[in-house]
Amino acid sequence: MRLYGRDWTRRDLEARVGRVEQIGGLRRLHWTEGPEAGVEHIQALTGAGLSYVVVPARGMDISLAAFGGVPLSWQSANGEAHPAYYDPAEAGWLRSAVGGLLMTCGLLQVGSPNEDGGQRLGLHGRAHHLPARHVAAEGQWKGDEYELAVRGVVEETAIFGENVRLSREIRSRLGQNRIEIRDVVENIGFEPVPHMILYHFNFGFPLMSEETQIKFPSRRVTPREAKTPLDGFDRWQSPQHGYQERVYYHEDLITDGNANASVEIHNPSFPVAGGGTRSLVVRLAWETTALPRLVQWKMPSAGAHVMGIEPANCWVEGRAAERVRGTLRLLEPGESLVYDLALEVDVAA
Repeated sequence: MRLYGRDWTRRDLEARVGRVEQIGGLRRLHWTEGPEAGVEHIQALTGAGLSYVVVPARGMDISLAAFGGVPLSWQSANGEAHPAYYDPAEAGWLRSAVGGLLMTCGLLQVGSPNEDGGQRLGLHGRAHHLPARHVAAEGQWKGDEYELAVRGVVEETAIFGENVRLSREIRSRLGQNRIEIRDVVENIGFEPVPHMILYHFNFGFPLMSEETQIKFPSRRVTPREAKTPLDGFDRWQSPQHGYQERVYYHEDLITDGNANASVEIHNPSFPVAGGGTRSLVVRLAWETTALPRLVQWKMPSAGAHVMGIEPANCWVEGRAAERVRGTLRLLEPGESLVYDLALEVDVAA
């Protein structure tokens, strides 16, 4: 294991600590008051600076993420509200969405409220508010490497309706500033179902500053609304009261030899706890065969100062629009899909 600037064996480290959690690992905590009461957190500490919180009650989504104790992600004013407060109608999702590093949108609807097949669908679907079953959090040695894994199963079901299962695994290694996410989505019902999914990653202060630059893999960028200016989509700014959200569609993505695309967020003066700054790059990568779309949500408003980077299998106008466009993905009975994403933090020397 590479840690603290040198290589260690398992026995080297075990000789220096009573428990490995002194360096990093997983621990499970519960909130006890307000709308957060009863919500469990699984905190992951990599020992190399990156920390993050998985929330089983929230579709196994990732809440606050930080590097060296300094936030990377954005938190909404709603706090870690229990999913029992979720209002699925129209834009009620906005009253209980957490923000955090990752909010999963789907599994049957993403984007604007709409009506499809006689069914009224709310903003961004139910996934972010579905509690998980079979939750496991474990750290274990594999040779001289210590691996962290959090797993859970989320199901979106209805009598006479859909029966869709999301099995999520989130992995990290001690000594590495990296999060790997693997999702398997299955239609365990007996009728085809619409399937929309969008990974709503939210980056905020102080990662997002006036110096921050964003590098996209797209050859073509189109605003969702024709009136939205294209200029400045790859730059950030100070909070602006009354700012109207801007949504951009990134197309014709540049990929590596394994069909992976990535977005890089570079802050040359990321704050260090206790004073000083460092150059920091946050890199989000995903496999584009399963997630061919990339949506960007630019929202540098006062009180909602956030950049959304959103790999997806759809756009964000809602299911009815996808159906009309002929791009709605149907998941056949027994069919499953795999989604792989990774986030890495790189500190310049």
